[in-house]
Amino acid sequence: MRSLRRQSKCMKGVIVVCICGCLLIGLRLLGKAHSYLSFTSVDDDKFSAYDRNKGVRHLKLNPHNILPAFMHRFIPATNITTTVPDKASLNSDLKIVTKYPSWLHRSFDTPASHELSYQVHTFYYPWYGNPELDGKYYHWNHPHIPHWNKNVAKQYPNYTHRPPDDVGSNYYPLLGAYSSNDPEVIDLHMKMMRYAKIGVVVVSWYPPNDADNEGREPDAVVPYILDAADKYNLKVALHVEPYKGRNASSMKQNLKYIINKYGNHSAFYRTNFKQKRNLPLIYIYDSYLVSAQEWAKILKSFSIDTVRSTELDAIFIGLLVESGHKDHLVKSGFDGFYTYFATNSFTYGSTWKSWPEFKEFSIKMGLMFIPSVGPGYIDTEIRPWNSINTRKRLEGRYYDESFKNAISVKPNIISITSFNEWHEGTQIEPAEKKIISSRKYMDYGKKGPNHYLDLTRQWVDNWVNKN
Repeated sequence: MRSLRRQSKCMKGVIVVCICGCLLIGLRLLGKAHSYLSFTSVDDDKFSAYDRNKGVRHLKLNPHNILPAFMHRFIPATNITTTVPDKASLNSDLKIVTKYPSWLHRSFDTPASHELSYQVHTFYYPWYGNPELDGKYYHWNHPHIPHWNKNVAKQYPNYTHRPPDDVGSNYYPLLGAYSSNDPEVIDLHMKMMRYAKIGVVVVSWYPPNDADNEGREPDAVVPYILDAADKYNLKVALHVEPYKGRNASSMKQNLKYIINKYGNHSAFYRTNFKQKRNLPLIYIYDSYLVSAQEWAKILKSFSIDTVRSTELDAIFIGLLVESGHKDHLVKSGFDGFYTYFATNSFTYGSTWKSWPEFKEFSIKMGLMFIPSVGPGYIDTEIRPWNSINTRKRLEGRYYDESFKNAISVKPNIISITSFNEWHEGTQIEPAEKKIISSRKYMDYGKKGPNHYLDLTRQWVDNWVNKN
C-alpha cells in the first residue's frame, strides 16, 4: 500500500511538471505564432485598413515558397523592402516599402538578364476596388446578370456577391479582393507579368470620368500603371472599350487626349507594321458596333477628318467575332484584328481551326492578325445560366492547345485573355485555394497559384526560340 502511495505521489509530480512544461511551451509558441501571423499577413499597426480577420487580403502560402516562409516563420515581422529594377540598368536604388509578405515578392524575382517579349500582350483590367482605398467595392461585388429570355431568367435568383470572401468569380485571387488603385498591387502585377515574360500590358480604357457599369474610372490609374510598367521594362497599350457615344468624332478627340497625356511616356507602347514606324498600337473592343462608314472618317487616308499621317496616327486593331466582320474591318480602315475570346468555338473568331484562314485573309488584305489565347473560361458566378460556354482548364492543357494553335499561324503578336478578368475565369493572375460557407472556389490544381504564369513563361520561350 505504501509503495502504491509513493508511486501515486510520483505520478502526480510528473503530471504537474508536464503540465507546467506544456504551459511554458504553449506560451512560447503563442508568441512565435504571433510573429508568424505578422509575417504572412499585412502590417496591422501601420496599415490597419487591411484587416486580416475581415478577409480583405486572404494571403496563403504559395506551395512553391513554403520552405522560405517556414525558415522565416519565427522571425519577428518587419516592413519588407524590395528593390525594383530600373528600366535601363535593372539595378535601381529605388526602394518600395511593402505590406505583402516577402515570400510573395520573392516568388516573382527575375535576373537582369530576364528577357521579355513585346510580341506577347495581355489584357489587363484596372476596374477593381475595395472600401479601404476606393470607398466601396467595385466589381468584386458583381451581381448576377439576368438572361435575356425572361423565362430562362426566372430560373435563376437575383444575387449580388458580398466581398471580401464572396466575390464575383469562380476563382479567388491570391491578393484577395484588392483595389486596382493600390500602388503595391499594381507593382506586384507588373512584376508578375515580367516574371511570365509578357512584354505589353493592354489596359482596359474608358475616357476620363467614364467607366463600365460596375467599375471605377480606369483612366485615373493609367499614369500609375505606366510608371510601374516602366520599372520592369514593360510597355503599356490601351484597349478602348465601347464607351457611350463612341464614334469617329469622339474617338479622334480621345486620341488627342491619349497622345497628349501618355504619348511621350517611355512605357507607352509603340511598334512597327509595314510602312508604319514607331506608332502606338490601340485595340478597339467591339469595333463592329460602330459602322464601317463611321470608322472610315478617321481611319481611311482619303477622308477629310483622317488621323492617318498625323500626330494621331496609330496601328488600330479591331475585333473579329463573326465572319461578316472581315468585310467591316477592311471597309473601316483598320490595320489589323484580334479575336479576344478565350473560348474555342464560342465565336467564329475564337475558333482555333479558323485561325489559318484568318492568317491567309490577313496576308491577302495586308492586315495584322493577333490571335487571342487563354487558359479557359467560366463565368457562372456572374452568368449562372452560361455553363454551356465553360472551357475547363484541364491542369493547363487547354492553355497549351491554345498557344499551339496561335503559334502555328506565325502571327505578328499573340494576345492573352487575360491577366485578371476574374469574372470570366480567364485570368492567369495567381489564384488561391479557398472555401467559404456557400461554396468552394476553383483553383489551379497541384501546380499551385503561379501555374499559369509559369506556363506563359514556357510558351513565350518556346515561341521566341522558334522565331
